[in-house]
Amino acid sequence: MLRIKNFKQDEKGSTLVEYAIGATVFIMAVFAVLEFGRALWAHNALTDAARRGARYAVLHQPNSGEDANIKNLVVYGNVDGGTQPLLPGLSTANVTVSRTSDFSVNSGTATVSITGYEFQFVLPMLPKKIAMPSYSTTLTGESAGLIP
Repeated sequence: MLRIKNFKQDEKGSTLVEYAIGATVFIMAVFAVLEFGRALWAHNALTDAARRGARYAVLHQPNSGEDANIKNLVVYGNVDGGTQPLLPGLSTANVTVSRTSDFSVNSGTATVSITGYEFQFVLPMLPKKIAMPSYSTTLTGESAGLIP
């Protein structure tokens, strides 16, 4: 007599294994997208911070404390400084402010650069840190409505 084999009994657990493999790939892809989004956000925040610092630099005449104000604006979002930087790991040591020697209204340029910032990943499967590129903005001196 011919016996018909019950295939459902032989394949017990295969659905669970397939689910585990598929779920692992899916979850890794979701977290990779989230980490890429965080890195892109950090890139945009650094670009904006350099632009904001350069704009402040061209609207204010250079004096002894002005570079510290610019660095605080870039790192903390205001000239008074703060305790929480806009991005984790960003410090005033990452910011460079330079002006040409002929800087004045409608003359010369001010440059604000952010260098050496390292983006930190949250996921343990990825490298701990990646070096972000340098961000630099150069603008010409302005008067912002003031008569020179």
